[in-house]
Amino acid sequence: MALQLERLPRTEKRNPHRALKRWARLLFRSKTGTVGLAIVAAVIVMAVFAGLLAPYDPNQMNPANMLQPPAWVEGGTAAHLLGTDNLGRDILSRVIYGSQISLLVGIAAVAVAGLIGVTIGIVSGFYGGWVDSFFMRLVDSFLSIPNILFALVILSVFGPSVWTLIVVLGVTNWVNYARLVRGEVLSLKEREFVKAARSIGVKNGMLMFRHLLPNVLPAFIVISTLSVATTIILEASLSFLGLGIQPPDLSWGGILSDGRDYLATSWWLATFPGLAITITVLGIIFLGDWLRDVLDPRSQSQR
Repeated sequence: MALQLERLPRTEKRNPHRALKRWARLLFRSKTGTVGLAIVAAVIVMAVFAGLLAPYDPNQMNPANMLQPPAWVEGGTAAHLLGTDNLGRDILSRVIYGSQISLLVGIAAVAVAGLIGVTIGIVSGFYGGWVDSFFMRLVDSFLSIPNILFALVILSVFGPSVWTLIVVLGVTNWVNYARLVRGEVLSLKEREFVKAARSIGVKNGMLMFRHLLPNVLPAFIVISTLSVATTIILEASLSFLGLGIQPPDLSWGGILSDGRDYLATSWWLATFPGLAITITVLGIIFLGDWLRDVLDPRSQSQR
């Protein structure tokens, strides 16, 4: 029986609908959680329905309209609400389409990192001994190399692409999950429910992934939510440097890079993709903070 589930009221274990209602009540009681959910939901809708929401083809060039300011600035028009860039492309359409790859890379890279880190963390913490020593020395090796430097080297060798970027960011970030999960497993494997499972002949594989894994998932969900935010920033940084997403594919970091030479004269080229990154990351952080409060058993016991 999962340890975290034991901390919930029995009525919630028997009635999942009541548990969902409790989560919704806690969400709307938290202003930051509500704001975070609204921002994340809006960005997801924008990415999924970009083809319907974007007024123009994001790569359609129109030299006659280049460097038009936003609609509310003198010289701007309602046809281009956020203005146009140096090639006459609509900034609003580019920001909307840029959300697709930025979210894809952020979520997929965290999924790759989580799969590697959780598996290694559970195995390392459960078996201990030389297995634990081997994996922890591997973790120390990865921690000694700055993530962005490692990513730059790999991308320089294999060439930048969406899937290469996802794999690189996933491989560089798994150590955080491994250390967290290992610490949780070291504590949990001495608990009574694990000893009881051993006493009735439950095999090690079943113990790790049927009994221990559900107990480390709350901590994993919290840290993975926050890691999506940092991964989006890292992807934007690499794209800004020219080693991330390459044209004609769009990401917020690449759009930001296109506008850096026009900051003094056409501020909107870099401002709006920068705002998109900032608002999205803040929304994810707000949502992650709420998840931490809801999934923390100590916080549940105080409510």
